[in-house]
Amino acid sequence: MGITKKFGAVAVGLGMVGTLAACGSSSDDAGSGDSRTVTLVSHDSWAVSKDVMAAFEKESGYKVKVLEDGDAGQAVNKAILTKDNPQGDVFFGVDNTLLSRALDNGLFQPYRAKGSDLVQPAYRADQDKHRVTPVDTGDVCVNYDKAYFTKHGLTPPKSLDDLVKPQYKDLLVTENAGSSSPGLGFLLGTAAKYGDGGWEGYWKKLKANGVKVVDSWEQAYNEEFSGSSGGKKAKGDRPLVVSYASSPPAEVIYADPQPSTAPTGVADGTCFRQVEYAGLLDNAKNAKGGKALLDFLIGERFQNDMPLNMFVYPVREGARIPEAFAKYGPQAKDPQTMDPAKIADHRDQWVKSWTSLVLN
Repeated sequence: MGITKKFGAVAVGLGMVGTLAACGSSSDDAGSGDSRTVTLVSHDSWAVSKDVMAAFEKESGYKVKVLEDGDAGQAVNKAILTKDNPQGDVFFGVDNTLLSRALDNGLFQPYRAKGSDLVQPAYRADQDKHRVTPVDTGDVCVNYDKAYFTKHGLTPPKSLDDLVKPQYKDLLVTENAGSSSPGLGFLLGTAAKYGDGGWEGYWKKLKANGVKVVDSWEQAYNEEFSGSSGGKKAKGDRPLVVSYASSPPAEVIYADPQPSTAPTGVADGTCFRQVEYAGLLDNAKNAKGGKALLDFLIGERFQNDMPLNMFVYPVREGARIPEAFAKYGPQAKDPQTMDPAKIADHRDQWVKSWTSLVLN
């Protein structure tokens, strides 16, 4: 999956809004160039308020059909494989860790979305060709279970360096960097921090300190992590998890009753910043509708609505930030970052080396 994530009402007890698929009537044909249906292909964490989507449909005249296609890596790979006869018109959910793969494979055609001049400069990419439109941003960070550390009289870790200290042995669970977007983001964060010659040594220490690796964010956060609602139900025993800076607000907003403070916190010095993009698919059957949808994704209405649906930050200047985000899940002050070109040059080899080092 990408930055965005769902907290299922049954699995986690948080009742986050489900994915909307606002489909046209059976007579609508997404394969027709003049169709009034525009098809959005996404990873499985797309969500938007019904009234916001309804307003777009009414104003634009298009019906929106959403096709969810697994986590971010799976969705991008499938989109590349089907690019000559794409499933839809717009793809949403490729982040900066996978962006080069999509661009190098010719997944998108150029389009400069209306309102793109209001996207904060730090989140822009591919400015010479405008093949992608920034939509949201978020920080991959280690979250901690406040109750566990209070009970055991331990200070929660604050940095990547802290995670290899003896007092945090057997406490951390992370995701597979080869199959999970936050897992890959965490790996890239360590590569950015310790460099080409140092990240492997760091992971050797982390492995020796008992890090546990699972396949997905859902498994790590909702089953293994002791601090989440889902983890408590599953009797998870790891009080540290690789998740997002925006996870603590979700634990407050969707709890019933709501606690006075978040039960989880963020180790601010462990964060890696991700940016998520959308693009008009090459060979899109309804390019006109796809362009209207991209305009909508960076419009004020969608950008204001997005945080409490997908638990990410907007990229548009002046977009509203929910109070709970500012209070419980502020963006990292100094996150690790990496140029997409460097990610492109090293990602596959880093993942291969990481797999050999950590999983074998």
